[in-house]
Amino acid sequence: MASAAKPAGATHGSRRRQSQHVGFLGHNGFKWLKIAVFLSLVCLVSYFLIDVEPRHNGGSWYGYTLGTIGALLILWLTMLGLRKRTMTPGGWSLKAWTSAHVYLGLSLIVIGTLHTGFQLGWNVHTLAWALMMIVIISGIFGIYAYATLPQSLSNNRDEMTETQMIEALRSLDRQLHDAAQPLEPEQAALVQSSLEQDPFAGGLIQRLSNSYPGCATRKAQAELRRSRAYQPRMGDDPLDKIDNLLERKEATLARVRRHLQIKGLLQIWLYVHVPMTFALLAALSAHIVSVFFYW
Repeated sequence: MASAAKPAGATHGSRRRQSQHVGFLGHNGFKWLKIAVFLSLVCLVSYFLIDVEPRHNGGSWYGYTLGTIGALLILWLTMLGLRKRTMTPGGWSLKAWTSAHVYLGLSLIVIGTLHTGFQLGWNVHTLAWALMMIVIISGIFGIYAYATLPQSLSNNRDEMTETQMIEALRSLDRQLHDAAQPLEPEQAALVQSSLEQDPFAGGLIQRLSNSYPGCATRKAQAELRRSRAYQPRMGDDPLDKIDNLLERKEATLARVRRHLQIKGLLQIWLYVHVPMTFALLAALSAHIVSVFFYW
C-alpha cells in the first residue's frame, strides 16, 4: 500500500525547524565558508602569479587592489551591530549575516597580510594590520565561547535560574544564622564570618578564573572540622547541622561562581573586540589618508 503523501505545510515546517537548529557557522551548507575560502585562494594564487617590481607591497597596484577589498570588507563587517537591530528572514537573515561576518572576517587574515606584502614596521600601516589581527583573534575567541559555553552554562544551572540560585544561598544563610545560636563564641564567629562576607567580592580576574582563596565559608567549615577532629561525637550535636549547611552552601557557591564565570567569559571578549574595532577604523582611516596624501 502506498504511503500517504505529507501535506506541503508539514514539509515546509519541517525544513524551517531544521534550518533553525543549524547554527550560524553551518548556515546554508557552510555557504559563506566556501565563499571565504574561494576568495582567500584567489588572493593567494594571484599573489604568487602576479609579478610586482621590485616586490609585493601595499603601494603597488596589486597592493591597492587587496587594500581596497580589505577596507570595504572591514567597513561592511562593522555593520553587524546595526544589523542586529533588524530581524528579517531569508538569505540575509541575521544568522546568514553573522555567518558571513565570521568567515569573511577570517578571510581578512589572508587579504590584509598579502596587502602588506609582508613589509611590516613601526608605522601606522602596520598598526592598522595589528589592530585588525587583534579584532580577528578576539572574534575567534567569541566564536569558541558561543559554540561551547552556553551548554556548559545550562549544565551548571541544572534547571535553576540565577535568581533561584541566589535565593538558595540566602535561605542557607538564614538557616546557618539560626543553627549557630547554641555554638560557643569562637565557633559562632566562624559561622558569622561566612554570613558577613560578600561571596562574590573580588575583581574581574578573580571572577573569570573562578578563584576565591579567601572564601570564608570554606575556611569556617575547615576550622570547625579541625576543632572537632579529636572530640567525642554527641547526640544532636548542633555542629553536625552546621557542617551540613556549610557543605551545602559551599556547593551552591561553587555553582553560582561557575555560573558567573561562564557568563563573564561569554561577554569579556566583546570588551576587546568592540573597542579594538573602533581603534581599527581610526587606524585604517589614518592609513588611507597617509597613503593618498603623503605618498
